[in-house]
Amino acid sequence: MSAARPPEGGHTAAEGGGVPRRALTPSAALDDDGRPLWRAFLAFLVPMLGANLLQSLSGTVNNIYLGQMLGVHALAAVSSFFPVMFFFIAFTIGLGAGASVLIGQAWGAGEVERARAVVGTTLTVGVLGGLAVALFGGLFTRPLLAALGTPADILPDATAYARIILVAMPGVFVFLLSTAMLRGVGDTVSPLLTLLISTVLGLLLTPALIRGWGGLPQPGVSSAAWATVVSFVVATAWLAWFLRRRRSPLAPNAALARHLRIDAALLAKVLRVGLPTGIQMIVVALAELAVLALVNRHGSQATAAYGAVNQVWGYVQFPAISISIAASILGAQAIGAGRLDRLGAIVRAGLGINLALTGSLVVLGYLFSRPLMGLFITSAPVVDMAQGLLHVGLWCCVVFGMAGIFSGIMRASGTVLVPTAVSVGCIALVELPVAWLLDRHWGLAGIWASYPAAFCAMLALQSAYYRFVWRRRPIRRLV
Repeated sequence: MSAARPPEGGHTAAEGGGVPRRALTPSAALDDDGRPLWRAFLAFLVPMLGANLLQSLSGTVNNIYLGQMLGVHALAAVSSFFPVMFFFIAFTIGLGAGASVLIGQAWGAGEVERARAVVGTTLTVGVLGGLAVALFGGLFTRPLLAALGTPADILPDATAYARIILVAMPGVFVFLLSTAMLRGVGDTVSPLLTLLISTVLGLLLTPALIRGWGGLPQPGVSSAAWATVVSFVVATAWLAWFLRRRRSPLAPNAALARHLRIDAALLAKVLRVGLPTGIQMIVVALAELAVLALVNRHGSQATAAYGAVNQVWGYVQFPAISISIAASILGAQAIGAGRLDRLGAIVRAGLGINLALTGSLVVLGYLFSRPLMGLFITSAPVVDMAQGLLHVGLWCCVVFGMAGIFSGIMRASGTVLVPTAVSVGCIALVELPVAWLLDRHWGLAGIWASYPAAFCAMLALQSAYYRFVWRRRPIRRLV
């Protein structure tokens, strides 16, 4: 592994024994064609952002169908499961993040077989983890939801919905890992097309099952779960075919099949980057479970409002999350190609794009807050409740995005422990205590006020560590 020590002004390219640059690298971070980096950044980002938005749209459309066609209780039943699902896929998100960094560095250095080896190890671990979740979920779904304080009037429907999703987790894990790892080689178009197929299928299947079109069964709240599973299976099969047709370096073929095993050395490197990220996601999920438990104490209407607000927050946060991922991947490719001089420019471009995109969505969220809540909820009092909660902290999504960019660029070099500790500490020591304390004094609005407090602390600490510590350290390739 090569290393380069940055001067006081920032990173420079490696000298003497540095990482060789690869002319084929499809990385916007490496272009020298005179374009402003933010334009090249957007060319990489827009397909990924579209894919993430489509993924969220699938869940949103299902929730709209449930809320409008089956009522508030159906929406509350599905909303009560969201933190549980997020908890179980947290490890997969971390695994995909770690793999995409290693793949990005290998791809930037022109080592295609090395990239395939990372993919094979990651997919094997993901499938085994999905099988474990499916077994656990199938056996303990109802006790788990009951332990979270899910209101009794929605517990049966929530259990039926959750069990279907949990049993299907092996396929969901493969889907999530595949799209994450493709981005490591600069392919953001294939995940976009795959999510488009999945979303369209969800749009058609959910109402068809709810109404029983064409003689289909009518499983009620579980309609959304069955539609989600079917759409993921079909979309994943199409992705495999599409990658083979395009002769993608990560296509499921004989070259990749040789690596479908667990390489202990590679897995250790993936986990070195991905495990802290997964732990962070798990802590986020646990925090959401704790917040949900506080919300559930206010009744099923509050749970429904929580679900509607989370849907809008998810859309506003997607640009921020996508920009952070793009910064991490472009940074990894730049490190692999020995272009350390581009890292600071990637950060600056990401911050500017986050301010423009996420900030614009925040403004729209405030301007159209009531119609947005009305998409999910038909009860006027619940709409009023949800609108008030949305107003409390939607603005802090911009701050969340800025913190994510700093942690993302540091993750590209394998620096994850301190950024993860910062995020976990802000959630555990700021968000949860503030939510508990303010709930006692302000009720639901106090719970939502905990998010701005945590995100502002996170930005201050992440940016300080990036500027005063990380920028002064040598940068090393991981693979």
